[in-house]
Amino acid sequence: MMILRMTTGGDGIPEQQRRRSRLADLDLPGPPPRRAPAATSVDIQQEQLRAARREFAVLLGEFRRTPVLVPLDEAGDLWSADLNGVRWICAFSDEEALARFALARGESGREWTYRTVLGARLLDVMVPMLHGPGGVALDAGSTDGMLFPPVAGIVPDAVAVDLGGTR
Repeated sequence: MMILRMTTGGDGIPEQQRRRSRLADLDLPGPPPRRAPAATSVDIQQEQLRAARREFAVLLGEFRRTPVLVPLDEAGDLWSADLNGVRWICAFSDEEALARFALARGESGREWTYRTVLGARLLDVMVPMLHGPGGVALDAGSTDGMLFPPVAGIVPDAVAVDLGGTR
């Protein structure tokens, strides 16, 4: 707000002079800051799901670029196991992980022959060669184990199992 007052400039002619409003001297707070709406439990769950997907994508990328150890069965094929209709190729991050697996199975006394295979080759070439749905179990039986299931984005679409819209 502006207040005007009339004065004379010495020659008797009135002139206008601006004066600062007293309201401007008051330290009044501005409008309250706009707050973001509170996150709902659905928003929190969706963000957690997005974070988990990003984390899994990083792990998948690392697996695809990493050579892993795959034991061979008696026929010389990659060792795999069936669980709930899915054939899992068992792969191990290093010899120690494979040795722990052998010990847990009670087979640490036998010789374990294995091949070193790139993770991407397992997912893109070997899984499609399996009969039926297949994936890769990394470090099976350990607390750090990881499954790469037969779904789109992990294995080739031609051998992926439809998730029924839950992707």
